[in-house]
Amino acid sequence: MSGGLFERAGVPARVSDTAASRGAEHQMAARALAALTFLGGLVGSVNLFIDGSLHEGVPRVVYAVTMLVSLLIAVLLAVRQRAGRWPTFGLVLLGDLVYVIVALSMSEPEHATPLLMLFPSFVAAWFLGPWMVAVNMLATVAASTVAFAHTYDGLLLVALQVAISAGVLNSGCLGVFILRRRVQRLLAATQALSHADPLTGLANRRYLTELAPRMWRQARRDGSCLAAMVLDLDHFKQLNDAHGHAAGDAVLRAVATSLSAVVRPTDVLARLGGEELLVLGLVSDSVEAGRLAERLRRAVSASRTEGGHSVTASIGIALARPVDGEDAADAMWRLIDRADGAMYEAKQAGRDRVAAVVPRQRNVRRPSDLPLPGPATGEPA
Repeated sequence: MSGGLFERAGVPARVSDTAASRGAEHQMAARALAALTFLGGLVGSVNLFIDGSLHEGVPRVVYAVTMLVSLLIAVLLAVRQRAGRWPTFGLVLLGDLVYVIVALSMSEPEHATPLLMLFPSFVAAWFLGPWMVAVNMLATVAASTVAFAHTYDGLLLVALQVAISAGVLNSGCLGVFILRRRVQRLLAATQALSHADPLTGLANRRYLTELAPRMWRQARRDGSCLAAMVLDLDHFKQLNDAHGHAAGDAVLRAVATSLSAVVRPTDVLARLGGEELLVLGLVSDSVEAGRLAERLRRAVSASRTEGGHSVTASIGIALARPVDGEDAADAMWRLIDRADGAMYEAKQAGRDRVAAVVPRQRNVRRPSDLPLPGPATGEPA
């Protein structure tokens, strides 16, 4: 999901546009197109067995080949389970061409109703982008013109029939296209709300759970550690009690804005609840995690509301090196729990500082190796 809430949250836009979701969309499109194309080819083939319904000779052969091609395309779509934008666009234009062939092959052209183009019109409206839909609408007009030119005598009568038939088809196509875009916007907004904290716009716990498998795979692929940094705002309850919840909400929004400006594009910034925030990201070692945590601490200290209120943050760090076979979501929440415990150590050590707990694993630094600058002097805490 791009823009808006998730740009503020520090969530990469590419995360929500996953290969899995694209694959599911392609499969759904392929199945629907395969079913409709096969049904159209099957129904159209009936005319081959009705005496006198088709012109003899070349028109009948062309008609038979067209129906056979439609059936083969349907089988190919069903087998491949994939229909991208360009293949779908080609299939839509083929549908318009099929209507022209049917109209020219019928011994009584008036039986070749323009309703045959409902299939390409609605497929274009539901699966394709604006300019492709516009091209199909023009193709609908052209196909109707060619078909009616052999059915009706007189330019005026042909133009009238084209205006009626193509007008109805294109109006339906445009209506479905507008409805589809509206539905897509509503779904995108709903998904954004389900993944975002309503106060700060940061990612929420649900989004973290859904994101965990991707981050685990990325860490294993890169050979990186996953760092969880839990931030808890110091003396936040006292601020709420002294100045009211509106002031506290303003502080949370100001902190979220400041943190969003300093996290890396690949990091995830989330609100766990209350005044507790989280940054989740890939690091090479504990030193890199410590530098990032210190940058976060300074960003919180520098944040100010319009009313002049500010806070500091105690930050806990935990690192893990993901391994094959573990449940990513469970492992992530265990990692966050360890970072939460380190955060309480920072509280007990005086607040406005960073503390860390790092598991003793190969290629992961020990806690004593992690330089943690103090809140003001930069000396170890």
